[in-house]
Amino acid sequence: MAQQEQARTGPRMRPGLIATLVVLAVAACAAETPPRAEAPAAAAAERSPLGSYLAARHAQQNHDYAAAARMMERALADDPGNFDLVRRAFVLRVSQGDADGAVPLARQIVAHDGNAGLAGVVLVVAAIKAADFETAAKQLQGLAPDGAQRYAVPLLGAWIEAARQHPGPAQQSLQSLTNPRGLEPLRDLHLGLIADGEGQKDAALEAYRKLLAEEAQPTWHVVEVVGNFYERHAMTGEARALYTRYAAQDAETDAAAAALARLKAGTVPPRLVASPRQGAAEALFDLASLLNQPETADVALIYARLALTLEPRLPLALLLAAEIRESQNQIEDALALYGAIDPSTPLAWSARLRAALALDSLNRTDEAVKQLRAMADERPDRNEPLVELGDILRAHNRFDEAAKAYDGAIARLPGADKVAWRLYYDRGVTLERSGQWPRAEADLKRALELQPEQPMVLNYLGYSWIDKGQNLSDALKMVQHAVELRPNDGYIVDSLGWAYFRLGDFTNASQYLQRAIELLPEDPTINDHLGDVYWRTGRLAEARYQWRRALQFKPEPGDVQAIQTKLDKGLTTPQATNGG
Repeated sequence: MAQQEQARTGPRMRPGLIATLVVLAVAACAAETPPRAEAPAAAAAERSPLGSYLAARHAQQNHDYAAAARMMERALADDPGNFDLVRRAFVLRVSQGDADGAVPLARQIVAHDGNAGLAGVVLVVAAIKAADFETAAKQLQGLAPDGAQRYAVPLLGAWIEAARQHPGPAQQSLQSLTNPRGLEPLRDLHLGLIADGEGQKDAALEAYRKLLAEEAQPTWHVVEVVGNFYERHAMTGEARALYTRYAAQDAETDAAAAALARLKAGTVPPRLVASPRQGAAEALFDLASLLNQPETADVALIYARLALTLEPRLPLALLLAAEIRESQNQIEDALALYGAIDPSTPLAWSARLRAALALDSLNRTDEAVKQLRAMADERPDRNEPLVELGDILRAHNRFDEAAKAYDGAIARLPGADKVAWRLYYDRGVTLERSGQWPRAEADLKRALELQPEQPMVLNYLGYSWIDKGQNLSDALKMVQHAVELRPNDGYIVDSLGWAYFRLGDFTNASQYLQRAIELLPEDPTINDHLGDVYWRTGRLAEARYQWRRALQFKPEPGDVQAIQTKLDKGLTTPQATNGG
């Protein structure tokens, strides 16, 4: 299935900075974020402090923060003097998105140890939400600039000072975002937003131009903010150039289309960040975006939730939180977040596409198919719904339907589409799997014309030719080149080994299939292939061992009987019949 690249939604940072943020975030939240849970004992289901605690830990391990919070608070109710339970319940409440409900626990934490940490951030956010910026400023002073707070303090502090009409201190707060290097885009983004809000056009323009200079490929977040400023200040040419540039690189969201249509209509949009509260929400989202790495996804989710506490409809924060929840296999929660994105926003299209994939992952495939077909009818100029539809149907072996979806997607391609090779490849694979080889071969050749060095295309076309006894010399060279381009791809290495097997070169076949097993030891097809090679080279006991392993790793239903027959009788024909 075609892989989807997650759209970055915040200012880009240098790799070194990301590593620094990961370390700091982990250090900052280590005391408040409970460690991974052990599997709970059977007693966890019982109504007891220990049972509730174990059940909460188990739910947290599965990222079910709502259930974990309920169970941890039940344990806390049974043992109200246990401060460790207070801290754990607090973190779980914030993780599930109930920062308001976490405020009493945050006050307990701050009163207990003075080192506010995340609890202090939650209290600052609560004060901002209440428009009590004097209290927010006092609470911010108690926050040690450690870990993630090292960046939250100057960002929130700048918007608090802006709300108190202290432009100088607001700018000074943001100027601290220069160490480590790489934070300049974040600093200049918020310098521009604050100056814009104060009516300082020249200062905002200077900050935004620096921001664009720092971003080789600006994200939609940056493009939307700067473009909005251009539109409101009658800089129509600059706005059009910025949106057009982004549209050329955006293969998923179609976010710039609405902005370009608005320019054409001459409609002037309102300011995106119209209040300090909205600015603080943007700051929290930007920090969440920076922390959105595998090591700190839980922390990123917390800051995204805090952004939504201030602005519940902030599209970027909803999208980021949904992506994190989906990565944590909390698909229902992700669907709710995708569904909360305002349909009129530029990111709604992308959210609906992702929601369809999420529905399919819940085995609600018919709903996903219906949604994608409706989207395809709704926007005849866009091919993304048909691409996703083809991918879903192909994954479910509905090859005829998948091929028709890809037909429609290809028919909608613009003439110079840079990713067209992938569609021809996907349709070629689908057609080959459904027995339509002449059409499949034509698509694979077309994909190779568009991307001559694409290892997946080289591999699939080359192996297919070998399997059919066609163009053997060229085909073998193609598969060999695919391995050269991607030497650690177990599937491609397996293809070369299997190609040698089909050509009767068992020595090379054994070498490459053993390498493929090292790369993907639990793949049933590769184990099956290696068993076939061992049988042909007289290593009968080892062959049966590999076939047993293949059955252990759950092969496709259609392959089970063939493998079982080989276990019973061995290979009875000169060449193997399993094409893998």
